[in-house]
Amino acid sequence: MHSKAVFIQDVSEGQQVDDTFVIVQARLSQSKNGPFWDLTLQDKTGRINGKIWAPQSTAFSNLSPEQVVRIQAQVRSFRDQPQLVVQDLEVLDPIQSGLDWSDFIPSSTRSPEEMLAEVEDLCRQHLRYPPWRKVMKAVLSDREMRNRLLHAPGAKNIHHAYRGGLLEHTLQVVRLCLTVSELYPDLDREILLVAAVLHDVGKAWELDLGVSRDYTDSGRLIGHITLGLDQVMPFLQQVIDLDQDLVVHLKHILLSHHGEYAYGSPRRPKTQEAFVLHFMDNLDAKMNSLDQALSALDPGTQGWSAYQFTLERMVYRPKKTYDLLPRENKSKDRNVKQCLLPLKE
Repeated sequence: MHSKAVFIQDVSEGQQVDDTFVIVQARLSQSKNGPFWDLTLQDKTGRINGKIWAPQSTAFSNLSPEQVVRIQAQVRSFRDQPQLVVQDLEVLDPIQSGLDWSDFIPSSTRSPEEMLAEVEDLCRQHLRYPPWRKVMKAVLSDREMRNRLLHAPGAKNIHHAYRGGLLEHTLQVVRLCLTVSELYPDLDREILLVAAVLHDVGKAWELDLGVSRDYTDSGRLIGHITLGLDQVMPFLQQVIDLDQDLVVHLKHILLSHHGEYAYGSPRRPKTQEAFVLHFMDNLDAKMNSLDQALSALDPGTQGWSAYQFTLERMVYRPKKTYDLLPRENKSKDRNVKQCLLPLKE
């Protein structure tokens, strides 16, 4: 069994690399010196461009995405980005090589199985209307639905773009919606919970579940909002005692959760619950994007991130009040609730 030692985030110019990667893209192109392979290689820490120049390139006739390869290469810099110039390459059999796929696919820090179980538990705790319970039990016990949810990323590039990312995002949106429901008791807590669980299930069909996490044909042609509604409707239709006004409202919440037409939303929110889901969905997406942007900084340090194209700005990690607390006042929970008694003057 090969144990991976060199990860993309750690390579530096001039370094000699002998390790395994997975091919995300492979294209045979032509230069004035002969044919060359233009590769995108990946491990769990990111992606890097690779080149196999002539005459070595002629030794490989069928390189393709999803292949695991062991390469010998030198790290060079091209347009201020590291690039692997491949001197030798071997295509491996993933099963016989005993590879650990978690080395190659970026994944959530939490087990997808654990997160799905938590979503199911929250549905059991908070859904009292029997038809909603029937719908969610049918959805979350469906074999294909479960398999896709367990492996799906939350997006291709922007937020939660890793295996288990969809469930991580879904669970957080569920928690946010339940919390907001405590603050605004007039909300329909149960339909909001159902919508939070279902709002992004279409991403499990919009995005390929393999290494590339690229868009499927239906993902490009239809998009996850409509795909999700298509997947949910059969489950709604099989629960014959589900009130049809609730079905219409749920469909509206799902169709409007991107908020604006400019962001791909077929409808704009027109109910309290639709507004809440839209804002909570956007809040968690933005917080994840900020976490990813600031992850390049050393833990606990102040500073600026690189420019974030999706956020259209650099973002800053400021000094934290928690770090200034005396040791005896600190807790494992940085935001532990304090007793809100009046302070003595």
